[in-house]
Formats: sequence, C-alpha cells, structure tokens
Amino acid sequence: MSNWIESLQAQGAVINADNTVSLNTDASGGTVIPLLHQRVLTVTGPDSEKFLQGQLSCDLAQTRASGSSMGSHCNIKGHMISLFRVITIADGFMLRLHNDIHDIAAQTLGKYIVFSKAEITKSEDAVVGIGLQGENAAELAKIAVSELPAETNGVSLQGDRTLVSVPGGRYELWLPQEDAVALLPDLLAVGQLGDSNDWLLSEVRAAIPDLRTATIEAFIPQMTNLQAHDGVSFTKGCYTGQEIVTRLQHRGQLKRPMYRLKATCETVPQAGDTVFSDSKENAGQVVIAARNEAGECELLAVVIKEQADNDTLHLQSQDGPVASVEALPYELDPKMFEAKNRL
Repeated sequence: MSNWIESLQAQGAVINADNTVSLNTDASGGTVIPLLHQRVLTVTGPDSEKFLQGQLSCDLAQTRASGSSMGSHCNIKGHMISLFRVITIADGFMLRLHNDIHDIAAQTLGKYIVFSKAEITKSEDAVVGIGLQGENAAELAKIAVSELPAETNGVSLQGDRTLVSVPGGRYELWLPQEDAVALLPDLLAVGQLGDSNDWLLSEVRAAIPDLRTATIEAFIPQMTNLQAHDGVSFTKGCYTGQEIVTRLQHRGQLKRPMYRLKATCETVPQAGDTVFSDSKENAGQVVIAARNEAGECELLAVVIKEQADNDTLHLQSQDGPVASVEALPYELDPKMFEAKNRL
C-alpha cells in the first residue's frame, strides 16, 4: 500500500476496487479530491510534439500555446480508442486519462512511436492527481504553486508540480506521490476532502467527455462534442482517423451529439448503458454519470438528435426513469447538424 493511499485513508477516504474514492462520512461537495480514477502517460523526447501531432485529433502546436487541451487517439475509422487531457510539460506532454483505459492507450500509441525520437512512459503510482474545486479553488491552487494559469486550459509548472486550469473554475494538480503526501495537510487546512463523485459531477456539468472500456471505439470525436473543447483540429493535417473525422465535419451531418441529461434513478448509470426513448429501444449511449446533491443522476450521453429533440428519453428501460435534457455550458455549431451537398 502506498503512502498516498494511507494518507487518504487516514483522512476518512475509502478506496474502492475500481480506484474511485468514497468517504466514510455523509459529507459532499468536497473541494480537495484525490483523482485516483485517473492516471497519466508522459510522451517525451525531441520528436514528442511531431509524434503526437500525427496521432491525436488536437493541434499540438495550439495545445503548447494554451498549455493544455482535450485530444483523442482514433482508429483508422475515426472512432476514439482513447481520450486525454493533453498537458504541456517541460520536455514533452503529459496525457491524462481514465485509469480504465490507461494500458490500452499506452499500447496503441506505442505501436506508432518506434521510429520516433520519443518515448512513452507509464507513471504507475509515481505521479498522482488532486482535483481542486469550489469557491476556494484558486486559494487551494496557490498553496501548491506560486503563480496560477491566467486562463482556462493554462498550465503552471513549479518544480515537479503541474497545475492545470480546467473548465468550471477548477484545477488539476499532478505531482510526485511523496510530494502529494506532504502537501495534503496544507490543502485540508483550507478545503474539505471530496470523493470521486464530486469531481465527476463537475465534469458532467462542464460537459467534458471521457472514455471507459465499455465505450472504446464507440464514438467519433464530434459525437462527444470534443471540438467544443479544442480537442479536434480540422486544419492541422493528417493524423490517424483524420479522413473520417474531417469528412463528417465538412461533408457529413452529425446525427448523434452529446447531451446533458438528468433523471431520478436508484442506481447511477454506467458508461456504455443504453438510453431509450418512447419510440426507440436504442436512442443513445451513456458517456459518464454522477449523482448530484439532490440524489438525482446527472449524465452525459450520445443520443440520436431527432430522439432527444422530439421524444421523451428514459434510462434503464423504455419505461424507465424519464431523463430531461439540460443546457450545455457551451454552444455547438448548428451547421454540424445540417445535411450538406456531397457533390
């Protein structure tokens, strides 16, 4: 057992088999959240940017300029194998992703890196993440680094600490395990320990997609609104799956975008679960979900637009809990949903 896990358990954290964190109290709305459900890969070396530019859907030059962005690695048919937050570091890039797909992401990227002057490294447990959110998120972040990123997606590097500003006025802090152990008491002097659901709920409300084993190769990037997070470039040139992704943007019609939904349900939906409508047994698929303060389920789901706009959606079964469509925190280009002239 690592010192980091022991430190969290001493504060009342319960570490579940799936690497999520729950608390042995009824507290909710935590502001200091261990990101045990997430891990990082690092891609370093002289060719790290060139290599990733030819593999990921985002523009690495833009990512380096802003500090971070979302990005995906697709198969040749344009379906996402893995989904990352790509974070600029001193000697390359850090790829933050869900623990569920960590190994397959490293394996698939590794197939293409052999002829590049770059290498992929698994962090294992050496680097851990802490999510900082709530009204005092900036105050908490300043405990970790002296200078905060100026804008959302910005990155501040201080020694071995990497702080990323993410949508929703939140921060991700990535740092060596022993450093995290030492820093935790200072953070908890200002903030309250939270669990994985607290962070996941914030991700749902920011409408930031993620992949799990159940949804690998299920979605083309635009189906998860990834372009709204600068996770897809339509001008940077070739990358794996680029032809399909670009064709959908310029000559196709997006019929299945990602929606925010809310429902009253006993169990939280899992990634890959079916979304139903009154008239269709398979109207969509759950991306991620969490429980809110009122006990309701909030989720992101890729749903057939016609069904979401004109029918009643349900979870669990065709006569299961009704799911309402909630507003997204960003706007999607309406031209994506128009039929285009393919001549």
